[in-house]
Amino acid sequence: MFMPGKLIEFESAGVPRSAYLALPATPATAGVLVIQEWWGLVPHIKNVADRFAAAGYAALAPDLYNGRAATEPNTAQKLMQALNIEQAAADMAAAAALLRTMCKRVGCVGFCLGGGLTLQLAALGVIDAAVPYYGVLRSAPDWQGVRCPILGHYAAQDSATDALPELQAALAAAGTPAQFHIYPGTGHAFFNDERPQVYNAAAALLSWQRTLQFLGEKLA
Repeated sequence: MFMPGKLIEFESAGVPRSAYLALPATPATAGVLVIQEWWGLVPHIKNVADRFAAAGYAALAPDLYNGRAATEPNTAQKLMQALNIEQAAADMAAAAALLRTMCKRVGCVGFCLGGGLTLQLAALGVIDAAVPYYGVLRSAPDWQGVRCPILGHYAAQDSATDALPELQAALAAAGTPAQFHIYPGTGHAFFNDERPQVYNAAAALLSWQRTLQFLGEKLA
């Protein structure tokens, strides 16, 4: 059970930002930051936050585009390309800090664009567990000393997966605990049940089960 989600405001370096907050019916012991795909803070992302709240987490989904959203790829690409990724990472770190005022431990789950930001937050050391879905980093962070556990979900038929061996090697060299799953027969965004052309129900369910188990262990 969870309470109806709502839009809230938080500050990042003195600048107001908005986010969707979903809370469980009973006090949460851990929080989950949910970071959007390139579409924006769309109903699918709010639904994912609701699902985490139903699982007992305080879930916060920040709006990277400040109220804008896309329904077709050209617009989504323009919104994503206009995004200052360093500022976005700082905003997500501020959102994680807000969640930490509600809960002792905070994880992060991000999709596509949000998957890359999830990896950045792990490298920054501001979260306790990271779950990137088909996330790609725009630049390689320094993983030395990073101990945030990472669980990655990637599609077999996706260019994002091409960068995975390099990421895995960097994490292994740094001793960062990480596990990655590649889902056969899937393409990019296989978790998005609002896009039937890419949604894969079996892979989405399995990745969700793995995510809940991982967060349950790492955020306990």
